Amino acid sequence: MKQGLLLLVLYGTLLSGCAQDIQEKSIDYYGLVRQHFTGKTAFATTDYVEDYWRVVGNTGFNNTIYLLADSLQAAGYVLEENAEEGDRLTYRIERRPMDHQTWEPISASLHIVGEDTPLLHADTNRNMTYLYSASTPKEGISAEVVWIKSMHDLTSVSLKNKVVFAEMNGRQLYKAAIKKGALGMLTYDNPSYLQPEKNTTSIQFRSLPSQSDPDFWGIALSYEAKEKLVAKLTKGTTKVVAHIQTKKYPSEELTIVADIKGGTLPNERLVYSAHIQEPGANDNATGVGAQLEMAMIAAKLVSEGKIELQRTMTFLWGDEIISTRRYIEENPDRAEGIKWGISLDMVGENTTVTGGTFLIEKMPDPSAIWTRGNDKHSEWGGEVLSMEEMRPHYLNDFIITTFKEQGKFANWVVETNPFEGGSDHTPFLNANIPGLLLWHFTDQFYHTDNDRIDKVSQKTLKNVGTAALVSGLKLVNAESGFALEQIATLEKKALLRLQDEYDLSVSAIEKGGNPAEQLSILTAWKDWYIGALLSTQDVLSNTSLTKKQLNGAKAKIEKKYEEKKKQLVK
Repeated sequence: MKQGLLLLVLYGTLLSGCAQDIQEKSIDYYGLVRQHFTGKTAFATTDYVEDYWRVVGNTGFNNTIYLLADSLQAAGYVLEENAEEGDRLTYRIERRPMDHQTWEPISASLHIVGEDTPLLHADTNRNMTYLYSASTPKEGISAEVVWIKSMHDLTSVSLKNKVVFAEMNGRQLYKAAIKKGALGMLTYDNPSYLQPEKNTTSIQFRSLPSQSDPDFWGIALSYEAKEKLVAKLTKGTTKVVAHIQTKKYPSEELTIVADIKGGTLPNERLVYSAHIQEPGANDNATGVGAQLEMAMIAAKLVSEGKIELQRTMTFLWGDEIISTRRYIEENPDRAEGIKWGISLDMVGENTTVTGGTFLIEKMPDPSAIWTRGNDKHSEWGGEVLSMEEMRPHYLNDFIITTFKEQGKFANWVVETNPFEGGSDHTPFLNANIPGLLLWHFTDQFYHTDNDRIDKVSQKTLKNVGTAALVSGLKLVNAESGFALEQIATLEKKALLRLQDEYDLSVSAIEKGGNPAEQLSILTAWKDWYIGALLSTQDVLSNTSLTKKQLNGAKAKIEKKYEEKKKQLVK
């Protein structure tokens, strides 16, 4: 019933009027998209999806796939196997066997023996059960708790038929615990950015390997539960009763892909990607919902003749990184035509509640080697990259500029972070395809069971989805005018960056920094922007159209660099 009502909401939100048809060269993309993108579809989808604890192959994951299919069909997409030659809006559900069973939680509780109130209960702490945890017998398991404070402690304690408790990552612990005969484990390791002493009931979800011992179970503790258990253990021998019921069963992996076929360059494409798995609302039911509303509005604009797409626009939903990587790798001819990839992950946060900031995670640029000035890593953190890993391209500054326009319009904060990885943008980059991430961080409810619908903002979904769709429409229709705009933007950004990096280098040298190293930073940025300028030619069939502007911008950047180089090494 809930799904049927939702479909009415999803389709009903898209029935407003469109702007009059105008020429592609003068299209006001924001004007067109803002008429339709309310965020209602994205929010309603998020609300549906976040009800489920989603793992590839399980009920919640698959129901999300089928909801997307029904919604796409209502918006005019035709199942690929039924499509006729002239159908430009198509979708397909890809099915693949899984090499392991899927999993879903049913119920769980944890009691300290002798106390009436449960320490934890799945009704209020749905992340308490480790992913891929086994079930206990229906009557539960009662056992003594052994508290260890380091892995070294395991050498001197008996765990046979007992439960081990530790404040550490369970992946460190479970193999040794199984080997020593433990029945299960209790762990606590919420990072500080979750503010556990404030969010005392939060539990960040944890997992065992899918092929772990079929009888071993794990429970992750909240800060509140951990403190109560420690207080009890400090007083003496403590027993707990654990009840866990989970399901493991054979299933298949589903991925859904929707295409709006390009009119003149159908083999070239932009790919949006949003992953379904993970149990949260912001992570990543919001990405699923925002991308659906984008796909539905794009279909409406094309179907009603309000806009034409030269290249193909693809929307992919599946298993994080795996589905995107497979989409790229399984068809070399198709991969050859992928010009850009954009990942939507955690895109709907109510930032006044979560504390997160909307971020554009850039393709690798020198800020991922030398992170300084206004460039800052998120709490996720990132490794220091090498010069060989740089990806000079106009996509960074194009997306930032487009999103900043929506930010100014809506009084919405848009920030950036250097490349860190860990989501669906990485398969694109690994395949040498320009790709970046749209997301929020730091989020005090990240991966916890407090990441629910009350942390989601329809307004944020509207802002992210609007800017992401406008960016995509500009990309798939990019030609000489687009290339000229990017050249002008890159010239401006490069000159500003060289000045900023020069000022930072002067300060660093005054504090004892090595001048040669500071010059290498300035050189890296000059080279990166020259490479980004050259990348603007990838949308042109005739590069002579922009040759003059390209050479002019390149000359100005090199002149600025030489000027600052002389000042730096004098």
